[in-house]
Amino acid sequence: MKIDVAKTAGFCFGVKRAVDTVYAEAAKGGKVYTYGPIIHNEEVINELGRMGVEIVNDPEEAAAKPPGTIVIRSHGISKQEEEALIATGHRVVDATCPFVKKIHKIVFEESEKGKGIIVTGDREHPEVKAISAWCGHKAHIIADIDEAKDFKGEENKEYVVVSQTTFNTKKFKEIVEILKKNVYYINVMNTICCATEERQKEACEMASSHDAMIVIGSANSSNTRKLFEICRQQCASTYFIQKLIDLDLKQFKSFCCVGITAGASTPNKIIKEVLTVMEENFAQLMEESFKTVHTGQVVEGKVISVKEDEIILNIGYKSDATVSRGEYTNTPNVDLTKCVKVDDVMNVKILKVDDREGTVLASYKRLAAERSSKVLEEAFNNKTVLKAPVSEVLNGGLIVEIDETRIFIPASLVSDTFEKDLTKYKGQEIEFVLTEFNTKRRRIIGDRKQLVSAQKEEKKQAVLSKIKVGDVVEGVVKNVTDFGAFVDIGGVDGLLHISEMSWGRIENPKKIFKSGDNVRAFIKEISGDKIALSMKFADQNPWANADEDFAIGNVITGKVARMTDFGAFVEIVPGVDALLHVSQISKKRIEKPQDVLKVGQEITAQILDFNYDEKKISLSMRALEESDDEAEEAAEEAPAEEAKEE
Repeated sequence: MKIDVAKTAGFCFGVKRAVDTVYAEAAKGGKVYTYGPIIHNEEVINELGRMGVEIVNDPEEAAAKPPGTIVIRSHGISKQEEEALIATGHRVVDATCPFVKKIHKIVFEESEKGKGIIVTGDREHPEVKAISAWCGHKAHIIADIDEAKDFKGEENKEYVVVSQTTFNTKKFKEIVEILKKNVYYINVMNTICCATEERQKEACEMASSHDAMIVIGSANSSNTRKLFEICRQQCASTYFIQKLIDLDLKQFKSFCCVGITAGASTPNKIIKEVLTVMEENFAQLMEESFKTVHTGQVVEGKVISVKEDEIILNIGYKSDATVSRGEYTNTPNVDLTKCVKVDDVMNVKILKVDDREGTVLASYKRLAAERSSKVLEEAFNNKTVLKAPVSEVLNGGLIVEIDETRIFIPASLVSDTFEKDLTKYKGQEIEFVLTEFNTKRRRIIGDRKQLVSAQKEEKKQAVLSKIKVGDVVEGVVKNVTDFGAFVDIGGVDGLLHISEMSWGRIENPKKIFKSGDNVRAFIKEISGDKIALSMKFADQNPWANADEDFAIGNVITGKVARMTDFGAFVEIVPGVDALLHVSQISKKRIEKPQDVLKVGQEITAQILDFNYDEKKISLSMRALEESDDEAEEAAEEAPAEEAKEE
């Protein structure tokens, strides 16, 4: 294991100067106070406490203490607070960081010129509070991107932007870019401490190139928390510790390269303690981390790298394990980067260990297949219904996969009816049972047909139990033949015979119906599981008022529907055809109807004969001609008779 310590880890100039000042004052033997905690580190605070150094938090508290020296911490304080401390009679030593003092000077002078002050940072941090105080507490504090977007400056007013010295450099730049769009004029002064910027930059670079990172510092330290956030973004295995006791060495067993950084308030001795303990325990960690592996062994591994065609796993062995695309899945050309990601944990089976070359080959697919084999055997024995997606369509059937185990469903067992095209099943999830399970012959056969048949039979019986003769049903045409149509009425097929399709004559059902058509009919007859349907509804019967509508002598209008050598059939109402014999077409001699009539022609004729029982009607156009002739003759004779009388 390689362990690297960041060059910028530990005390910054300002913090070191303040801490050294307190130690120096304490060594003189007089009473020493710090105005607030001199540093965000419990160990240093506790050590100073043992030396008699006390903490005071406000001028009133300081005034009540015995005479001594008060050291102002590196965060700085307001001018009013400093004057109040001096007034207590204590000797005051200002250990404010020079970089922070520079910010105080900037905001004081610029605010005196009437400019607005914007401070990026944590509004609860002592440093930010002091900066705001130096401009009369009129500063606008912006902590993040959202606050920057919400900030609207005064029209035509100039603003000066400064920052907390330990603020995140990247975030500061992002906030400034937003402010430039929303504020009339801003003067940006990057007051982030160069040491902070360098520490954050080094931590980011180290985290991106190491397996794990250790960030040492107090949970109360703003700059340490920012370091942790920066490292965590680049390295998922980042650990935050405050002191040596927080370090769990077991967490670092599987890492080859570990980086260490620390906040500005972390003493060098704590960093050295962590480094020493890790180096002293390095051999033990290595021994514990290297386990032995052998062919056929099942191990757990963590994904450390993924390419399109291979996965690299850390299995806790001196060599990483490689899982090729072919050993991950049966699916060809699959992109493994879309299947797994770094830090995923997976179990694999060791295929080969070559210590000379330092390679370990492993399989995810074979382990999954072995596990699924047990599940499939149990399903075969118990006739359990399985469900899986169709991964491949072959000429002879379908391939489905369960945990990388291929199952073949022959075309004859896909459905209860012959299906020529099976491509519609590709990618579809289907149910089936296993009818053959032979791992030695690598033969696993599935059957979907019996499930489809059973489901249809169950549906059929459910429908049969509900319907009765006379019920009106709606269905969908499944198949059309020369003698009728088969209609699905909700799980059972009914036959709509050609003779029951209409009250009229139907030449060919295929001219009326096609597969998929919706049909409304009633149940005419039920015989076992056979159902006869009819569309000849009583209220649509054209023969219902036949005695009146088709009485002999009635004159009707109709259309020629078809013709034969002996006459023409005329549709006088939908569903009723009447015969117009060739001899009744005209007084003139006509050889065949086609000589004077054509299909679709509208004619007017008189009913000569009506037989209700046989449903036969005879028509005559000739009778109407003769009637017309007689009427003309009568009209001609009438004037002659009148003349004789005169």
